[in-house]
Amino acid sequence: MRNVVTAVLGGGQGSRLWPLTRERAKPAVPVGGKFRLIDIPLSNSLHAGIDRIYVLTQFNSASLHRHIVQTYRFDIFSGGFVHILAAEQGLTKRDWYQGTADAVRQNLHQLTEVSPSEVLILSGDQLYLMRLEDFVANHRSRRAHISIAVKPVTREDAHGFGIMRVDSDGRIVEFVEKPSSSDVLDRLTADERTMRALGLPYEPGLLLASMGIYVFKTGVMQELLEGSTQPDFGRDIIPAAIHDYRVVAFPHSGYWRDIGTIPHFHQANLELAAPVPPLDLYDAKRPIFTHGRFLPGTKINHCAVDHSILCEGSIISGSRISESIIGIRAVVRQGAVIERSVMMGGNSYAAFTPPPEEGVPMGIGKNCHIRGAIIDFNARIGEGSRLVNEAGVQQADADNYCIRGGIIVVPRDAVIPPGTVI
Repeated sequence: MRNVVTAVLGGGQGSRLWPLTRERAKPAVPVGGKFRLIDIPLSNSLHAGIDRIYVLTQFNSASLHRHIVQTYRFDIFSGGFVHILAAEQGLTKRDWYQGTADAVRQNLHQLTEVSPSEVLILSGDQLYLMRLEDFVANHRSRRAHISIAVKPVTREDAHGFGIMRVDSDGRIVEFVEKPSSSDVLDRLTADERTMRALGLPYEPGLLLASMGIYVFKTGVMQELLEGSTQPDFGRDIIPAAIHDYRVVAFPHSGYWRDIGTIPHFHQANLELAAPVPPLDLYDAKRPIFTHGRFLPGTKINHCAVDHSILCEGSIISGSRISESIIGIRAVVRQGAVIERSVMMGGNSYAAFTPPPEEGVPMGIGKNCHIRGAIIDFNARIGEGSRLVNEAGVQQADADNYCIRGGIIVVPRDAVIPPGTVI
């Protein structure tokens, strides 16, 4: 693994996660109460022994840069690093990243300057655990030029992914980005022989989807990108490469979530609070690394808590919390009810400073009812407010909140006046 470098793609604007990405890059969005999305691919890479990592980003990268600098520090003798490669202008490049392949193309010099044998490409907005060392080893043993991590998906979900047809040897023979035609979906549907050969359980009607996780032989990646203007791996580079290069599938049967939208982000967080979460964050041998904050334990006074995660540094009083995540430095006051919600808490204790006279204090006020919501850092919810979306509104925008896919989102630093009903 010392001959591999990792490139984490986090350069997208993250518009589908707005307003969580209003002031931060998508990989910097908090997840699971105390982590950042970027911690997932970085932890997976580090556990595989791959510690030369680049993060490619271009939007609102200040908080992401700060998190990485404060968290990922290596022994000076190890040679490991996590470097941010933000989009920049130079003598030979003047444009923003136009897609996943273009982001890698614009940084080929940096990615290849240590002469790696392979480049591992990961996405910055997915939640999963994968033994990437097995992924690379499989790539080498199969003598592949390109390997793609694949996961079975249903026909209903297939339109959102790159879908491939794989032969019995595991080689990809057709790749279609986000297919919508019934004829194409029929042609790409995996048969039992293919699924068994990949070691995946067979169910009629399943298709094999790209997870957006790749291993490239470095020379092949350079051949495909240099002199080309094609912007995207899934739509452009991969479909063309399968005719001239050996492109193989690597099956992943474990937990994996693409959390690029507000409803998917909300659901993925709540799954972590289940009695037996589908993603095991309690494996001492493969923890998720993040910034050490040295906070006191959570203070809980006369509360009822069920199927929830309460993170350190919080103060929760006289409240009922179910199927929710309460993040770091959160404040929940007397009589509050929180159901199926994600509260990120406060990003510093300075946010606890009492507001001006008659102002709304940070956190959840007294006798509030919050259901099906995401409350970003330092938000202030006035007492007696009801954020429950009883009307089932799917899309809405206001000055201090929005609704996406039925989920109420209160942005960072927003203030909800007392008695508000949403």
